[in-house]
Amino acid sequence: MQNLPFNRQQLITELLTRGVQVVNPRQEHVSRHGGAGPSDHQAMDIDGVTVMVPVYTHSAHRSPWQVRHEDSGATQLYNLSIPVREIKIASKPRFYERQTAEGIPYSQIATLHGTDVLATTVLQTCIRYENRAKACQFCAIGQSLAAGTTIARKTPQQLAEVAKAAVELDGVKHMVMTTGTPSGSDRGARILEESAIAIKAAVDLPLQGQCEPPGDHRWFRRLKEAGIDALGMHLEAVTPEVRARIMPGKAQVSVGQYLEAFAGAVDVFGRGQVSTYILAGLGDSADSILSISEQLIELGVYPFVVPFVPISGTPLEHHPAPDSAFMTSVLQPLGQMLSTAGLRSADIKAGCGRCGACSSLSSFEQTLA
Repeated sequence: MQNLPFNRQQLITELLTRGVQVVNPRQEHVSRHGGAGPSDHQAMDIDGVTVMVPVYTHSAHRSPWQVRHEDSGATQLYNLSIPVREIKIASKPRFYERQTAEGIPYSQIATLHGTDVLATTVLQTCIRYENRAKACQFCAIGQSLAAGTTIARKTPQQLAEVAKAAVELDGVKHMVMTTGTPSGSDRGARILEESAIAIKAAVDLPLQGQCEPPGDHRWFRRLKEAGIDALGMHLEAVTPEVRARIMPGKAQVSVGQYLEAFAGAVDVFGRGQVSTYILAGLGDSADSILSISEQLIELGVYPFVVPFVPISGTPLEHHPAPDSAFMTSVLQPLGQMLSTAGLRSADIKAGCGRCGACSSLSSFEQTLA
């Protein structure tokens, strides 16, 4: 069977932006509907690289890319019915088969992202989400809660129990803890602190914490001392007009305030151990994203730029995803900037940047290196 010649960077970028139709899905494969991101995805192994590919989005249903499980046992990727690659799809981890003494399935406490990353949203509610006039229009944090596939608040003890099982049963290598933003000036740092203390007491697992910039920067030292190895504070959009339109509540914390927080966090966690998520395709130009990325890199912050994925059931569900040409125009020069600065995703101790499955950025970074 003749395969079409796509290089890895091109192929991963295409799949992340256009999504894939899974023609004959199988029960044993792990995928995610709704919830805090990455959502509406399935983990796929493309040429040895784990990629979180959109499969439940509107654009995926219209995508020219298809996956079929063949009678031979192989899983084949097609483009317009022409074979492109044989790929692998991640199976459900063994820790999903367990539950707590109270009967809560482990999968409602934390989920597997990619093949070796454990992820959880410690607090599945957010002051921004609860007020739709202020909510981030791309956010689906409440969907999995409404569907009954998660619980609103994961206790430190529950997280420690699941993390230990995920390491022992499935070889998980690092963990991401994000949170909806609660009321209070710590913006979720307190929840992350108590969770990290419990997890690190149970298992030696590198942790990334993710929250909005806390009002008091002394929280950075507290988070580090609690056992958090890397910190994510996510800009999502970078220009004031796009931020105000797409996430009116979160935009009240300005880019300038984020930059001050990044500088303070790098002083504590170290160069390359602080990162931010930037969603390309919400309206920011390539130049705007690259300009802020240059500032971030100079501070020692890893700008993890990913293509925006419109999630079903959100106000932006019909918003077009960026095309692969736009993503390449951002990621190729950004990969060069990161390589020149010596900021490598492989050096991040834990978290989204280290995983890299939601973007082809690491492929550009590695090639240029």
